[in-house]
Amino acid sequence: MPAIPTLRAMLAATLFTASVALAGEPQLRPDQAQLLATVSADAMRGHLAFLASDALGGRGTPSRGLDIAADYIASQFRAAGLEPLGDDGYFQTADWREIAPAREHAKYADALAPLPVRNVVGLLRGSDPALSRTYVLVTAHYDHLGIREGKGDDPIYNGANDDGSGTVSVLELARAFAAQKVRPKRSIVFMTVFGEEHGLVGSRYYGKHPLVPVADTVADINLEQIGRTDDSEGPQMRAAAVTGADYSEVGDVLRKAGEATGIRITRHPVNSDRYFAASDNQALADLGVPAHTVSVAYEYPDYHGAADTWDKIDYTNMAAIDRTVALAVLMIASDPQAPRWNAANPKTAKYVDAARALRAVNASTK
Repeated sequence: MPAIPTLRAMLAATLFTASVALAGEPQLRPDQAQLLATVSADAMRGHLAFLASDALGGRGTPSRGLDIAADYIASQFRAAGLEPLGDDGYFQTADWREIAPAREHAKYADALAPLPVRNVVGLLRGSDPALSRTYVLVTAHYDHLGIREGKGDDPIYNGANDDGSGTVSVLELARAFAAQKVRPKRSIVFMTVFGEEHGLVGSRYYGKHPLVPVADTVADINLEQIGRTDDSEGPQMRAAAVTGADYSEVGDVLRKAGEATGIRITRHPVNSDRYFAASDNQALADLGVPAHTVSVAYEYPDYHGAADTWDKIDYTNMAAIDRTVALAVLMIASDPQAPRWNAANPKTAKYVDAARALRAVNASTK
């Protein structure tokens, strides 16, 4: 009975638009409202209850738990109808022995012979004949710290907020976008990466082995620590911070999306710049792609601790942040003008140079 989901989606979109209007925020277009209304807090709770469960052993890189998480993420991309984009279905596989930091070799000697390690990547192809050959990335890391014996009564570091919250947000955004009748003009790549906790290993591997041309990648919005609101500086409700918030026009797009959804998109006076290089957006930024990380809390109780569990996530707030991200992604994916680095900011000089090199590559190949 295909008419029932459609009717429910239309009703949800109407109610969402009405709630936004009552809150005094700018009116959303019907297509925007329907996309945002599709994002489900309950769906993310279900995903995270599994991904951050003890059964996955903290998703260390490499580990059996990480491998199970990769299979689960791939199954959700498949269910959403994304195209597989890896070298092995939805997986971009790597040999941990070749890419692990040297200090890890002896520590993980028994495991080296994850298991491959795998980024999980799916593609939602755009609707415009020309712009569909350009890409917006939505990313998060799905690994955490694994099992640490001797660190207390609970040796499993579940990593619900860091970064299970970002991972399930990518899953939910992928499902929401894929469910729409009309796709954005640009294509969207949804990707979860391994090994962030070991020095951005998975995202840097992608940077060296991109699955879509870097020269045609217009932006990356990376999601990290989206679920906890109990920041060490005070509660963060209906608010999110952007790393390098004034480094590129992506920050401007996120702020405009926040104005439309009633979410404050902020630039932390210290952490916005301090943490720009601390998450997986950095690997793309180094190549010249405007890339930023969105977070709700930078530091919170249980950060990198065993008590970062799925029951402490504020799922309603996380869904509100994800709706803002969805709108920002839709805006970028629908705009013929790609976001640009802010050349007036001296901190962006190397990224501006890298972007200039990308444009030169584009010009020489087209």
